[in-house]
Amino acid sequence: MSFNLSSRLAERRAAHLYRQRPLLQTPQGVEVLVDGERLLSFCSNDYLGLANDPRVNDAFVEGVQRWGTGGGASHLVTGHSSAHHALEEALAEFTGRPRALLLSSGYMANMGAVTALVGQGDTVLQDRLNHASLLDAGLLAGARFSRYLHNDADSLRGRLGKAQGNTLVVTDGVFSMDGDLADLPAVCAAAGSAGAWVMVDDAHGFGCLGGQGGGIVEHYGLSMEQVPVLVGTLGKAFGTAGAFVAGSEELIETLIQFARPYIYTTSQPPAVAHATLTSLRLLREERWRREHLAALIRRFRTGVDALGLELMDSPTPIQPIVVGSSERALALSAALRQRGILVTAIRPPTVPKGTARLRVTLSAIHTEQQVDRLLEALAQAQQELIHE
Repeated sequence: MSFNLSSRLAERRAAHLYRQRPLLQTPQGVEVLVDGERLLSFCSNDYLGLANDPRVNDAFVEGVQRWGTGGGASHLVTGHSSAHHALEEALAEFTGRPRALLLSSGYMANMGAVTALVGQGDTVLQDRLNHASLLDAGLLAGARFSRYLHNDADSLRGRLGKAQGNTLVVTDGVFSMDGDLADLPAVCAAAGSAGAWVMVDDAHGFGCLGGQGGGIVEHYGLSMEQVPVLVGTLGKAFGTAGAFVAGSEELIETLIQFARPYIYTTSQPPAVAHATLTSLRLLREERWRREHLAALIRRFRTGVDALGLELMDSPTPIQPIVVGSSERALALSAALRQRGILVTAIRPPTVPKGTARLRVTLSAIHTEQQVDRLLEALAQAQQELIHE
C-alpha cells in the first residue's frame, strides 16, 4: 500500500484550488517586495499598520536584550516570564476582565478553550461560517457538535433546544472571509435563555471595532456575563504574534489546568509579549488609526459599488469581492498583480463552493490615493476579463 500524493495534488491543480506561498522579502507594510516584484498590498491583516511600527520594533529589541530570544519552556515549567505576566495583566485591564491568558497562536487559543470547557456528554454549537480553528476544536472536544445557520438566532435556538450537558455557543466576532459582524446580542440572548455559555473569537475585531478598539463586545456594549469566554489574536491589529483568552478567575485557572495546547507548548518569546505592550498602548492612544481606516472603508465601498462588482456586506477592513468561480478569482488576482497590486484569491474549501472571491483588506497606513489606485486597477482588470 502506498499514498498516492501526486494524484491528489494534480486534482487540486485541475480544480484551480492549488495553494502557493508568496515569498515576502520586506517587512509587513502596504508597499512590499514579493517574489522579486514591488507590489501595493491589500491582503494583510495588519489592520492598524503596527506590524512594522518603529516603536513596536524598538520594544521588541529591548525585550530581546532583557529576556533573550526564546521562551525556553512551557508557562508551567520556567517559560512564564515577567514580560508575559505584564501583558496578561494589561490585556485583562483592556478587556475589562479579571484575567487573561497568553497562548502562542489563535488556533491554539481556540483549540485549548473549547476542549477544556466541553467534552463527552456536553454540547458545542457553532456558527456555520466559523473559522477552521473553531470548527476543528468543536470536532476534537468529544462533545455533541452542531452548526447553526450563519447569524441565525432562530436556527441557534432550535439546536439549543436539543442540547445536552454543559453547552457552549461559539462564534467569530468578525467573520474572516466575509467581514460581517456576528449578531452577538441575539446570540447571547438565545444562549442566555437556555443556560448556555457564549465564546467569541474576536480575532478580526480587536483594534478595529469599539470606541477604544476593544472589539465586538465593546461595540455592542456586552458584559462578561453575556460573553464569558473572549478570545483575541495579537498577529492582526496588534501587529505582533500570539493570542489570548480573557475572562473570569475561574475560567483562566481552568484553562491553565486543562487546556492541553497551553500546558504542552513552549511559551511565546518574551520579547514578543514586551513588544505587544507597546502595540496595545498605540492601539488605545492613536484613535486616528481607526478613524482613517473607517474613512478608507467608506471610500473603497463607494468605488466598488460604482464598478458594479459584488461586494459583501462588511463594515470592517475585510472587504471581499465575490466573483464565483475559482478560475475567475485567480484570473482577476493575476490581472491586478500585473498592475502592481497584491490581492489574494480565496477559494474553496476556505469559502463555500461557487463563492470564490478577492479578499481585499485595508490598513490604517493605506492612503486614499492607494485605495483609488486599487479601484482603477479593478476597473481595468474587470474590463480585460470581459473582453477575453
